Amino acid sequence: MFDIKKQLSMLPSSPGVYIMKDAVGDVIYVGKAKSLKNRVRQYFQNAAKPAKVESMVKNIAEFEYIITDSELEALILECNLIKKYRPKYNVIFMDDKTYPFIKVTVNEEYPRILKVRSIRSDGAKYFGPYTSEGAVNDVIRFLKKLYPIRRCKKDIRKLIKRGERHCLNYDIGVCSGPCRGIEGRREYMKMVDEIVLFLSGKSDQILKILEESMKEASRGLEFEKAAYFRDKIESLKILAQRQKIVSKNMIDQDFVGVAFESGRACIQVFFVREGKIMGREHFIVEDVSKDQESEVISSFIKHFYSLQGFIPKEIIIPVETGDEDVLQSWIEGIKGQRVYITVPQKGDKKHMVQMVQKNAREAVLKFSNINKIKGIGETLEELCELIGLESVPRRIEAFDISNIQGVDSVGSMVVFTNGKKDNREYRRFKIKNVEGPDDYSSMCEIIHRRFKKWDTRPELIFVDGGKGQVGVVKKLLDSEGIDIPVWGIFKDDRHNTKGIVNGEKEIVLKKPSSLFKLIASVQDEMHRFAITYHRSLRQRRIQRSIIDEIPGVGRARKLLLLSRFKTVENIKNASIEELKGVEGINAKLAEHIYRFFREEKRRD
Repeated sequence: MFDIKKQLSMLPSSPGVYIMKDAVGDVIYVGKAKSLKNRVRQYFQNAAKPAKVESMVKNIAEFEYIITDSELEALILECNLIKKYRPKYNVIFMDDKTYPFIKVTVNEEYPRILKVRSIRSDGAKYFGPYTSEGAVNDVIRFLKKLYPIRRCKKDIRKLIKRGERHCLNYDIGVCSGPCRGIEGRREYMKMVDEIVLFLSGKSDQILKILEESMKEASRGLEFEKAAYFRDKIESLKILAQRQKIVSKNMIDQDFVGVAFESGRACIQVFFVREGKIMGREHFIVEDVSKDQESEVISSFIKHFYSLQGFIPKEIIIPVETGDEDVLQSWIEGIKGQRVYITVPQKGDKKHMVQMVQKNAREAVLKFSNINKIKGIGETLEELCELIGLESVPRRIEAFDISNIQGVDSVGSMVVFTNGKKDNREYRRFKIKNVEGPDDYSSMCEIIHRRFKKWDTRPELIFVDGGKGQVGVVKKLLDSEGIDIPVWGIFKDDRHNTKGIVNGEKEIVLKKPSSLFKLIASVQDEMHRFAITYHRSLRQRRIQRSIIDEIPGVGRARKLLLLSRFKTVENIKNASIEELKGVEGINAKLAEHIYRFFREEKRRD
């Protein structure tokens, strides 16, 4: 039994990371501390705490800690553990996307323009990040039309030396053909220099060049050519107008703002490059309140800048987080250069942060209003229309399987009545008739047992998985004369809810939307319910196992043995050769385990 008071008295004053766990051993919070002793004790004192912290403390059954040499090391470890466990009470940002950059390969003899998602120390020039994929494509397309620089990856000098024929791009006029050896590198680099000027925000210089070219074409009575330059000038002016000048110091900055409404927050970021606003992005976080403002900002910085290939010189935030110094050191370690995290008190930066805060406020209100306006009834009607049901499903049942390599395989059934969780109707199943990690057969078993035991029928069934799971369940229901629509809920590469599928039709859900939130909550609930049951069974089995009595067999080897042989009885009957086949069990230990069970049998 974990004695919290005793463990609190033994906490060191060192920096480190603390890990809070609930009664079933799930990690529910990860935090860092300059002094573990002082920080962890605060949670269990009687002083007033935010509601979310109060809720977390009630669920703490035990805690662990890891000592580090510095607060910076603690921050790095904290980031890694949050990504690993995604604890319930940490501020979690679900958006893991990176943003595109425009790369000009000035490190090559004849540079190209590319769209990339990461920055490397390769001597090339990078511009961005851009929040709009379309904007990046438009700019690159515009520049390639205006400047016929090469699009291939070939070695130009080798092509010239071998005298190879030029490609189609030269014939259709979209490449100046440096491989032909006609145009020198000096002329080619003039085009590249102009591209770099434009991407650096110095569009006035490019406009002058284009206007002169237009006038020259007009004087030579080349009116079609003059019109071409006129159109390009207009396009360039439109692009240039989007780049609002907000700073005279011409350094790269990110301005961060946050606003709260109805238990959620919106983080807004404005990207300022070379003194101009290049784009903005916002992130919605659920289940947070105004009194967590500093934590939300700190969590955002750790999440966002651990993903981005580009980090600006200065990050301007609206409030102090309490750990700016360690955050700054951490970001500098990623960037490899000096970075400043500042909270402005007055002047232009203060006004800019206020503007970002205002935009964050507008975004969170808009998001909240959308979710208020569209109630659960409308969401169910939208689901009904999307998947082609004749009437709104009053009862939805969802099924999931949980096991580790077939050991302690269990199933769960969660129920949503009128779109809301109906905990009293939840059911758990211990898989009885399936050996090994066969999720398809396990799914069929629990659904067969469900319909055999209870007469209540749902109007819609969800299963965790894709076409395979849907197919076997449909086949089972058809064989038993049960006509209920079955849809699978599938995930993306990052294991987040992505969409639904019924074997014939696949639908990717738009987020954030009320329908997406409903489907995601169904998937999260059935997964949570299944894995909680699985863990409790596994914990009970592991705690009561005779294997614990074998010298040299710890928890890790115990799990490996159970994973391989499924039951203690099978381990008892295994030969030395079979035992040696388990990872981590050498010949000496295999013989030791073999003899242990034989001697135990003689004792009995």
